[in-house]
Amino acid sequence: MSGPLRFEVDAESKSCDARVGRVSVAHGSFDTPAFMPVGTRASVKGLLPSQVRETGAQIILNNAFHLMLRPGDARVRDLGGVHAFMKWSGPILTDSGGFQAWSLADTNRINDEGVTFRSPIDGSRHHLSPERAIEVQNNLGADIIMAFDDCPPSVASSERLKAHRPELAAAHERQVGRDHHRRLVEAVDRTARWLERCVAAHARPQEQALFGIVQGGPDEALRRRSAEQVVSLDLPGYAIGGVAVGESSEAIRTTVALTAPLLPAARPRYLMGVGYERDLLAAIRAGVDMFDCVLPTRNGRNGGAFTRSGRFQIRNARFSEDLTPIEEGCDCPACGGGFSRAYLRHLFTAGEMLGPILLSLHNIRHFERLMVDIRAAIRDDAWSSLVRAWPVLDPLAGAAASGPEVTGDRSTTS
Repeated sequence: MSGPLRFEVDAESKSCDARVGRVSVAHGSFDTPAFMPVGTRASVKGLLPSQVRETGAQIILNNAFHLMLRPGDARVRDLGGVHAFMKWSGPILTDSGGFQAWSLADTNRINDEGVTFRSPIDGSRHHLSPERAIEVQNNLGADIIMAFDDCPPSVASSERLKAHRPELAAAHERQVGRDHHRRLVEAVDRTARWLERCVAAHARPQEQALFGIVQGGPDEALRRRSAEQVVSLDLPGYAIGGVAVGESSEAIRTTVALTAPLLPAARPRYLMGVGYERDLLAAIRAGVDMFDCVLPTRNGRNGGAFTRSGRFQIRNARFSEDLTPIEEGCDCPACGGGFSRAYLRHLFTAGEMLGPILLSLHNIRHFERLMVDIRAAIRDDAWSSLVRAWPVLDPLAGAAASGPEVTGDRSTTS
């Protein structure tokens, strides 16, 4: 491998743009399409690295923003880098902090020099520039690192955001003001300028693969403009950003279908922060190779179980005497280990930590099994049999199977 990343396409669908491939980096390889569990603070919450590996996960995501704040990127560097620090020997991707700037819009200030914000930990003030974002990721030592981008708000904040973080929703609305298009143009051009600065600041280009990020919101012309700007720099890979910040699933799929073909076919394409099954399938059929989302672990900690037929809440009273596993045929530690729905419900109602652990393992395994089956469907062009085996993928299955109408499921934590 002459550079920091090698991407090989092994098979392509005859009926769409989906492909099966393999990405090789310094700490190993992973198959694509790939789903990356999120380990925000160098930990996939509640799970040992060996347990995460046993789910079938081949690559995980860490968040540079959070590790910069605690324990500090220089400390992680001095302790051997993030792989040694968290005892994960496989590939790691780090997000740069652009999305966290979006999530802290109620307390930050953004301009061409970067983002100034208050730490959510202790209120201390910090400045994150493109150069600093790359320095942090160089110190952490991940295999794939992300450029620092300007992630603009959606046209309308999601209902969940308005309910749980009204100050942030209000800040986004102030940013958008009366001219959302103007804010999108600003973000597209700023992201391009910042990418050039990220490339110039990258101190480990032979060891760490730097991906650029395409912005532009739902605007077709701006997506094309951003893709042209970002692809003008020859990078190991490219990402689609700004599509999990409050839009509907339909809007996400439309934007991804437009953007993916604008990115070089010879490089891996990464859709950031999208995780519902039908959204993943639509993106894969458009030619996307990599995904991350907090859905498996966040739902797992809160009693939400993913299955081939849709999600359910394990705390529901109807499971109090149910001796069946979460899902028949699943080989995760919860189902394969013989733990019943009744037992899992008991763990959650009793506040036992084993419940979130088992359900998180099941949910990650659910998405890794989905990737395995999608890779097989691509090789065989067997899309109809895939949907029969995974009813949750059926567009007629209803919103309950793949999430609410408004997603916005990217998150600052796993």
